[in-house]
Amino acid sequence: MISAGSTDDAVTPSDAELLEHTAEAAHRLRNAVAAAVVGQDEVVEAMLITLAARGHALLVGVPGLAKTLLVSSLAKALDLSFGRVQFTPDLLPADITGTDVLHEQHGTRSLRFQPGPIFHNLVLADEVNRTPPKTQAALLEAMQERKVTVGTTTHSLPDPFQVFATRNPIEQEGTYPLPEAQLDRFLLEIHVSYPSEIEEREVARRTTSGKPPAITPVLRAGEVRAIGQLVPRIPVTDEAVELAVRVVRATRPTSDRVAPEVRDYVRYGAGPRGSQALVLAAKARAALRGEAAADVDDVRALLIPALRHRIVLSYRAEADGVRDIDVLRAVERAAG
Repeated sequence: MISAGSTDDAVTPSDAELLEHTAEAAHRLRNAVAAAVVGQDEVVEAMLITLAARGHALLVGVPGLAKTLLVSSLAKALDLSFGRVQFTPDLLPADITGTDVLHEQHGTRSLRFQPGPIFHNLVLADEVNRTPPKTQAALLEAMQERKVTVGTTTHSLPDPFQVFATRNPIEQEGTYPLPEAQLDRFLLEIHVSYPSEIEEREVARRTTSGKPPAITPVLRAGEVRAIGQLVPRIPVTDEAVELAVRVVRATRPTSDRVAPEVRDYVRYGAGPRGSQALVLAAKARAALRGEAAADVDDVRALLIPALRHRIVLSYRAEADGVRDIDVLRAVERAAG
């Protein structure tokens, strides 16, 4: 079993043992998810980073790319409770958070809280952009506060509590795009791409065999909490922090010496939460490898998923076919 380790902001001998266990657990988690999902190694890695950093992630991809299966398989591999919310235009905040219901016992009536589907360790918010802003805000407030207030009573969400939301990028009718301030609540935006030809053949073979994949839990909730407590204590090099801050500031068109792509195509750059996300995600990536410190390579590896949803492109970018990933690659080159 994994223990919580020290609370000091440094890697202690007990933390070193926990790091070793974390790397082993990450390897077993990848294998467990691979029993149900073919390929998508980079997506699984980004999901594990999100998990270790105790953050939330937005999965973007067209239908049929196993986004739901990825999240449910990860929940099974972690032996965590799993809840799914299918977002629709008529979904109300109480449908997510829960509500007070009238309860009668022995002739006495009272209000009793009925928890909603958000009261799980891992929550899949499926097609989060299909519900109105009021319901989106209820979910995102719970993500930020890890609490739900119904009436005058505040209810704490389970620990761990993490949300993996999905968004379909090709259907825009009947959708309510997430405001930039709410997108900022997600640690990473993970894009799920089409499988390779070899992987797609394996998908077709495996999913039509009639044999459901068997996933054996490899971690318990207490172990997940211990890893989440360890990650902030992972040291990070000064060079990595400087790079993270330099890159984030370089996404702002009002900064000095920005890349031409930023000046021409970005309306608003990433805020300080972008720097925080980059450093925390870099620490989580290092922990999953069993490394005692995060460095510039960890920051560079996570630059795009940590920042692509934190910049707002101009209409000119859309007209010229410039994507967020194009801008961020230019920023990375300029940052050195």
